[in-house]
Amino acid sequence: MKIGYLTSEFPSEKFGASGGIGTSIVALCKGLLSVGHKPVVLLYNQPNDEVVLHEGITFYCIKNVKVKGLSWWLTRKKIEKLINDLFEKGIIELVEAPDWTGITSFIQPNKCPIVIRLNGSDTYFCHLDHRPVKFWNKFHEKRALKKADGHISVSQFTANMTNELFGLKIPFVIIPNGIDPECFKPNPQISEEQDTVLYFGTLIRKKGLLELPLIFNQIIEKRPQTKLVLIGRDSRDIISGENSTWEMMKRLFTSEAMKKVSYLGGIPYNKIQEYINKASVCVFPTFAEALPLSWLEAMAMGKAVVASNIGWGPEVIDSGNEGLLVNPKEHTQYAHAILKLLENPRLKIDYGKNAAQKVVNKFSNAIVVEKSIAFYNKFIN
Repeated sequence: MKIGYLTSEFPSEKFGASGGIGTSIVALCKGLLSVGHKPVVLLYNQPNDEVVLHEGITFYCIKNVKVKGLSWWLTRKKIEKLINDLFEKGIIELVEAPDWTGITSFIQPNKCPIVIRLNGSDTYFCHLDHRPVKFWNKFHEKRALKKADGHISVSQFTANMTNELFGLKIPFVIIPNGIDPECFKPNPQISEEQDTVLYFGTLIRKKGLLELPLIFNQIIEKRPQTKLVLIGRDSRDIISGENSTWEMMKRLFTSEAMKKVSYLGGIPYNKIQEYINKASVCVFPTFAEALPLSWLEAMAMGKAVVASNIGWGPEVIDSGNEGLLVNPKEHTQYAHAILKLLENPRLKIDYGKNAAQKVVNKFSNAIVVEKSIAFYNKFIN
């Protein structure tokens, strides 16, 4: 099977940083390679047109066309031509694209099928963030969905919300994001640092980072020895226009709480596991996700998680069995959930074990790849 993944991001030293879409494509590519298939990556928005072999995967790097007012159209037609060429040469049999900004809206290959996998469109995230979406983004995203041959969503919540927002009735097949549990195992040589709460991910409003200081302030009042560790790149706040979410967060911590906060910035992806190992509890008070890989990574390493109960949350974690789900706006309840785990080591361990088993049973990359292959086969030949 020869699948082409169309994307603007892929996490590596060569191609730079990436969000969840790029990370999920890495997992799919590695999974396909492990069972003898041949994925390729069509990586647009690159500085040069070139073909690169990287970690066993062939990358077709695409430089966007720059013509005022026509860049979006000409870039899509350039990608369309590449898809047609690769299909005719037998290098790809199908292309999968994300829903984000509807890159395939005017890409209509001669014969190659196109599948879209929902990881959350701009329209979807704007709705969850309670902010307006750009007209052209919504236009392209809806057109791309209507034109696609097949549709996957990483969660039922994202599928339902997408249909509602675009006025569609697409029968999405639900295939969650996955990770390789073998790559996320606790390191017995790294000891847990007691009373350490960890958040890892981008520092941004939609992930609840402006709620976390208010939650942590209450934790410090009850358990002053608790430490909060933050890992992830800082970001501009879209709503206020401020350049740094971290600077906004600092103003929300009490002086006593701020003494217990360590912000480490962005660190290499392969180093994050060390900090997950050290954490007592991992927290994700997010308002806007589709199906977050960070939750799965913490769960796979046997960590008790306190996360958001919004939308997709119950599809990942059975609250009270594999972790705890709380609305991030309920600061007192969220703080109480974290304190409950910090103060009950046995409960924390039990939740962590159950969470790790959940990843093996439902979110293992092998299972996700197997389901994806079965789906692709409906459209090939």
